[in-house]
Amino acid sequence: MEIIIASFIFICCYVFIMTEQINRALVTLTGGVLLLLTGIYSAERMLTEYIDWNTIALLFAMMVLIAITEKTGLFAYMAIRFAQKVRGAPIPLLIGAGVLTGIGSALLDNVTTVLIFVPIMLKITKLLKLPAFPYLLIIIFSSNIGGAATLIGDPPNIMIGQAVEHLTFSSFLIHMAPIAVILFGIMLVFVWVLFRKSLRRTSLDVKELLAMDAQAYLHRTPMLYQSITVLLLTIIGFLLHAFLYVELTTVALSGAILLLLLTEKEVAAEQIFAKIEWVTLFFFIGLFTLVGGLEEVGVIDEIARAIVVITNGDYVQTALLILWVSGLFSGIVDNIPFVAAMIPVVQEFESYGMVYLDPIWWALALGACLGGNATLIGASANVVVAGLAEGAKESISFIRFLLYGFPLVIISLIVATIYLYIRYLLPYIG
Repeated sequence: MEIIIASFIFICCYVFIMTEQINRALVTLTGGVLLLLTGIYSAERMLTEYIDWNTIALLFAMMVLIAITEKTGLFAYMAIRFAQKVRGAPIPLLIGAGVLTGIGSALLDNVTTVLIFVPIMLKITKLLKLPAFPYLLIIIFSSNIGGAATLIGDPPNIMIGQAVEHLTFSSFLIHMAPIAVILFGIMLVFVWVLFRKSLRRTSLDVKELLAMDAQAYLHRTPMLYQSITVLLLTIIGFLLHAFLYVELTTVALSGAILLLLLTEKEVAAEQIFAKIEWVTLFFFIGLFTLVGGLEEVGVIDEIARAIVVITNGDYVQTALLILWVSGLFSGIVDNIPFVAAMIPVVQEFESYGMVYLDPIWWALALGACLGGNATLIGASANVVVAGLAEGAKESISFIRFLLYGFPLVIISLIVATIYLYIRYLLPYIG
């Protein structure tokens, strides 16, 4: 009976999220409360086991850093300079946004990258009177594909790296970066084909754009230099966190608190907290509680264990099925809690005689990262972009995103299947 209740609540909430009739944060929080009222889990288990407070704290810290930095005019300056470099041409601007986001997501984590780039892109599109949707779309796609390339690029990779000791930063770079680069190129072509005709240079005079003084938008106060310094230190901390044995969340929170203290005289903390995307944070909390309900009653674990039954323990079939199940399922629920549920299941495959699990780990990582592009709630970066866009009154429709994201995911999974098959699975055929 509990399985039916938890599944029903999840499906109902998902339908409301898709139809966008009610605020998405309110929908997921309502679902979490219903799971509590029906006794699916206790409040203690919900708060201590199912809500990923590290992710929530990381998002909050980065929002604080971005909110303070934005007040210095740095993002406006970068937006104007970027637009001037491409002379306001919509397609080069689109491709440039994708390339910068992809590189940033591989070197940082994709959530941090979109928090930095989305405000810039929103300013550029507003300046050039261009539709924001194509640019937000390519930022989401690029963040998830670029994030797949490295250990620190996407939360599922971080979780897998923490669970499997020998899968180091260099391991991810060697095994995941090549396919990420291939898929990134395919994605750029995909987006170019979709928008090459609809994006046209606006009536804004290019001479007027080139004549704009980007320097005028910078507020050269101590806060500007403090913001740049702390933001750079935080990014360096992200890059070195594995060597320093400091968690990403700790790095981000340290940076946020330090910048709040340094800039307190110029901008009150209350003003910064008012700029935080609270709807996005509470949506994440609610989403974790919903998926936690499915975990509590065993739905996710049973789906995962059924993989072995379906494939009769065949190594090649198991790896490919993991890829596709992870890819398709990560589009339905956020890939972070899904990967958290899948990690112990993959570890159990050893009891079925599968000693060498690395190709299956790569299949899980690829499926989770790529599948995040399917829907607006498929990955943390997607939800953050949607929240920032909504705050700028450039809301992204769930259905509209699905129409672009789902086909890309199918293409990506087909290419990833070929990659896994040729690079890892051929020796196990027959």
